[in-house]
This record gives sequence, structure tokens and C-alpha cells, in this order.
Amino acid sequence: MASLDWVSSSIASYGYAALFAAAVLEGPIATVIGAFLASQGLLEPSGVYATVVLGDLAGDLLYYWAGRFGSQPGRRWRSRLSLGRRRHLEALQAHLHRHAGKTLLFGKLTHAAGFLVLIAAGAAQVPLPRFLGYNLLGTLLKSAAFVLLGYFAGAAYHRIDTYLWLASCAVIALIGIAAGVLLRRRYLPDLSET
Repeated sequence: MASLDWVSSSIASYGYAALFAAAVLEGPIATVIGAFLASQGLLEPSGVYATVVLGDLAGDLLYYWAGRFGSQPGRRWRSRLSLGRRRHLEALQAHLHRHAGKTLLFGKLTHAAGFLVLIAAGAAQVPLPRFLGYNLLGTLLKSAAFVLLGYFAGAAYHRIDTYLWLASCAVIALIGIAAGVLLRRRYLPDLSET
């Protein structure tokens, strides 16, 4: 909680530069704090929106490039995989290419799975213009929602941060459960046949 107060005071003191850095590192809660400060007359709402969109995209590009260049050493490891596992990996990459838009928007709008989707898009070598197009669409929508939230309810940013954390945990749990169900159906024999 003290770190949020530090983020708030930094943005109030240093303006858009601090907001940009906070948007790269902290994401939605930085947007809420920036919009709250705009409601207090310390920043302009349009400046907050433009800054957090740019900061969010910059952070997303860092994850994308980490996936893209982090996969280079993985290519040697991939050559050691069994043929079956290599086919599964190639099928996953093909799926990400075919459904890049839906996957990127899902990752962006759920927030919890976002960084994994961004890294996976880089590792699957989704073309950068395609990545940026879908990611920009998700960023514009998500940032607008958090700017509105911060402008009208940003005084409760500590509580909002707690709710964001709880929502992220719930989404991660649901994704884990869904992945477990899918893996069980795909790889475990049907137990009703025994």
C-alpha cells in the first residue's frame, strides 16, 4: 500500500514522465492513480489517457521482445524434444498465429494472463504489425475504462488495487481449472469406459 502512495506522489511531483514509467511497470493501477490526479486538476485527462496508452504499449513490447528473443536459446532445446512434443509445440504456435487477435485481446482484457500471452506471441513470432494492431485495440479499450474508473472513483485506489489483485487471482484460477479440464480430456483415458 505504501508503494501506491509513493507512485501517487511521484506522479503528482513529476507529471507525465512518472506516469509513463508507472504505466510501464504498474499498469492499470497507475492509470487509476493518474486519472484520479487529473480529477484533482493536477493533470489533464486527455494527457493521462495518451500517456498510459503509450506506457502500456511500451511495457507490452518489452514482453513481446522477451518472448521473441528469449526463444532463440530455446531453439537448441527444442531440437532435443521428442518428435511428439515438437509437434505439440508447433501446433501451439500455429494456433497462436491463426487466432492471434482473439488471444491477444483475451490476454489484454483479462489482465491476469496478459504477460504470458505477450511473451507467447513473441515466441511464436506473430508479426509485429499484427501484434501492435490487436494490442493497441485492447489497450485503447482497457485504458479508457481505467481512466474513467480513476477519474470518478480514484480516491479509493488502494481498494481498487485490492480488487484488481483479487480479480487477477480469480482469472488465473479459472484459466488453470479450464486448462486442467482440457488436458484431462485430451490426455487421460475416459474413465467411464472401465
